[in-house]
Amino acid sequence: MRLVARKTEAPTDGAGSKPRHTWKVLVVDDEPDIIALTRLSLCDFSFDGRELEFLEATSAYEAKAILKEHHDIAMALIDVVMETEDAGLRLVEHIRKDMGNAMIRLVIRTGQPGVAPERFVIDNFDIDDYKDKTELTATRLYTTVRSALKAYRDLRAIELNRLGLERVLGTVPNLYRTVHTSLQRFFSGVLTQVIGLCNLDESSFIETLDGMVATFEGEEATIQAVTGGLSDKARFEAIRQACTDLILHGKRPATLRADAVVVPLVAEAKAVGFVYVEPRGRLSDSDRKLIEVMAQQCASALENLRLQFNLHEAYDSAIDMLAEVAEFKDKTTGDHINHIDYLTRAIARELGVSPEETDAYGKASRLHDVGKVGIDDQILRKPGKLTPEEYAIMQRHTRIGARILDHHGSFALAKEVAYGHHERWDGKGYPEGVSSRDLHLVTRITAVADVFDALISHRPYKEAWSVELAVAEIERCAGSAFDPTVVSAFIKVYRRGELDALVKSVQRGEDFLPPTPG
Repeated sequence: MRLVARKTEAPTDGAGSKPRHTWKVLVVDDEPDIIALTRLSLCDFSFDGRELEFLEATSAYEAKAILKEHHDIAMALIDVVMETEDAGLRLVEHIRKDMGNAMIRLVIRTGQPGVAPERFVIDNFDIDDYKDKTELTATRLYTTVRSALKAYRDLRAIELNRLGLERVLGTVPNLYRTVHTSLQRFFSGVLTQVIGLCNLDESSFIETLDGMVATFEGEEATIQAVTGGLSDKARFEAIRQACTDLILHGKRPATLRADAVVVPLVAEAKAVGFVYVEPRGRLSDSDRKLIEVMAQQCASALENLRLQFNLHEAYDSAIDMLAEVAEFKDKTTGDHINHIDYLTRAIARELGVSPEETDAYGKASRLHDVGKVGIDDQILRKPGKLTPEEYAIMQRHTRIGARILDHHGSFALAKEVAYGHHERWDGKGYPEGVSSRDLHLVTRITAVADVFDALISHRPYKEAWSVELAVAEIERCAGSAFDPTVVSAFIKVYRRGELDALVKSVQRGEDFLPPTPG
């Protein structure tokens, strides 16, 4: 990533070419000699490492065209009487009111002070200085221009700070949104925003900017995002180690460039990483402050991200634990839970469900039979057909499962699956006997996955069906037991061969290792 940004020097692009960064000064006067004298008086002028670039107009009309083309003019020396007696004053109004340009410094100079009296002009027009041409000696002109440029520079710095703070405030919600996606996107976003702070608009002066973001695991720094300019391996490693020594041990090694900025990412009073920025020129104090503010926001977002990951890990662990309890309770189901997870995800993808929702569907489906922990072992493991009384007891596992999962909102989706995966499309299922068309999509998907896996698997009360017969049975029950749309998606997944590995593992009695999607 190479970005044009702020630079304090004024290097040239080659012999005879103008400096890359200059102070643009607009001279508006209908007397060519005045324009020439102005240029001559300021020929050796330099301020803050930048020379002058003159833009010339002999009328207010010409000046308007120049102003429209150049949006970064620092100051204008404007005559009053040109094509009309008040052309210069009307130009001032155009700049301030029509263009809305409050940044450019405006100096009125006139050879006919009686036409535009000083007090009247100062009171009625938004100008920064008023000069009689007779008093503008070379020294006075130097002082006037230098004061105007200093004011412009300081106002520009304030404006860039405002823009920077707006960028920080505007970025924070985006940083927190990336928390819900991935670490890679989060850190790439952090680096992009930090570099963007130093390149707020076309008047910034850094020529190029490189950077990296890293996090700590103990004494080891792991680089999470880096710009292309730091691709040299030896230099990259030297910078990483140098930044680690600086942040963790307070040592600034000589290998770090003098203008480099290293800002720690601090969470709970502990350095959890750093942002490294390497400009080709000097960063201003304002730039550094903005980077520090952004780094603080990034650290807070990173801590939030880690908390989110910890919650996700805890949720996943809880699901696996509950699913394993249910599986140990009913040994006859074997690898059934992993099968249902895989089948549910495959069907959901076919139906166009987003990757995030597909993941949630798979996890929820794993707990569809968690309520079986409350069913007597003699019924669960009975080798023959259940009696009506025993079947009624078995049906309770849906209500038991829903009651178990009702203790925390994180399991709301799993609760719906556990409670409703035996409801039917025609309303003849249990526990409520309602049409499954009114239930969540994941519940309707799990119903198909559950029956298919049960059909092709051996159970104490039945032999395994051939996969062809099981698929035919699922297809036959579309519109009665199952959602026809879900069945259609299941058939497409089967015919593409996505279930072959699962079927073979069932037939061979082996643990199922889901293939990588795509």
